[in-house]
Amino acid sequence: MTAAPVQHEQHGQSLDPAAAQSAIEHAYEQGWTDGLPVVPATQDLVDRFLAAAGRPADEVLSHLKQVDRTVTVELLAINAAMAGCRPEYFPVVLAAWQALAQERTTGGGGWQSTSGPAPLIIVNGPLRQELGFNSTGGVFGPGFRANATVARAIGLTVRNAYGIRPHELEQATQGLPGRWSICLAENEEESPWAPLAEDLGVSGNAVTSTLLRTSEFVDNRHTSDPEQLLADFADTIGRSGPWIFRNAGAGVVLCPEHANQLAKAGFSRADVAAWLAEHAGRTTGQLAAVGKDRANENGVRFPGDAKDPDQFQRTIADPASMIVAVAGSRNAGISMVVRYFADWSGKPVAITTGTSPQKDDR
Repeated sequence: MTAAPVQHEQHGQSLDPAAAQSAIEHAYEQGWTDGLPVVPATQDLVDRFLAAAGRPADEVLSHLKQVDRTVTVELLAINAAMAGCRPEYFPVVLAAWQALAQERTTGGGGWQSTSGPAPLIIVNGPLRQELGFNSTGGVFGPGFRANATVARAIGLTVRNAYGIRPHELEQATQGLPGRWSICLAENEEESPWAPLAEDLGVSGNAVTSTLLRTSEFVDNRHTSDPEQLLADFADTIGRSGPWIFRNAGAGVVLCPEHANQLAKAGFSRADVAAWLAEHAGRTTGQLAAVGKDRANENGVRFPGDAKDPDQFQRTIADPASMIVAVAGSRNAGISMVVRYFADWSGKPVAITTGTSPQKDDR
């Protein structure tokens, strides 16, 4: 038994599922998708994205020298539309792209790296709630259109504007499950500290971003000692597996329970970073056991002679390089260590809007 084709009526308009399916298949044939269906980017839809941002369509946002390709506001809007964003999300996508473009690694080999790094996108400000960004339960997971489609828009732009695709210009050995999906809003309502972007010098609506090698959870629900809790994070940050250079970059996205426990003990955001930077690492002997006890002139770790096996080598070179954000639910002591691909600029980008966003009720 087969179902007969149906034309749906919505808001007085006839919707043709067969036409939509044809457009989706056309996108697959052109190689525009990331493996999942995309939304057809009509000119009318793209124009609404451009209006929401209030920026010239041909404004150049970034240029990747090694592939000699450029991203304009219009190209970003097209990919945001295909990703399933609503037009009112586009200023967030724009700020996220600009935040990533200022990172040293994205102008080098970051997008093409063998580790297949994932962008981390952190949203601050009132727009979080206005646009429906998740900042609480399951914040690193799926289920919310704003979080999912803003992150996906970045991935489609890298694919379609720069031409960096798996098995072509992308060289990821295995890649990351969260390659194009880690966009979260900070839980400002339950954080004991000022919003992350505000602490970094940008108040209100803003995006902070960098590339990650991976993220790893720390489950610590029972200790009431703040230094025991921090030691658990430090142990995770200091493990040798992802440590391939003289130092490594890492931060933490604390659940509200952990953040408030630390704040009540007198720790500021900067104090947390300083404690972790001082205590995260391994001894030379421990690093020698895995062939990583010295760094050459390029900073890459290799086997050495381990003359002082008890010497402590710090993972984090500078506590100011650590993201300390707050997100998730206050229902368990589970937080996340985020490992940078290389470094982090520490520079958020303000989200600016153009004309009043047009609501898309489709």
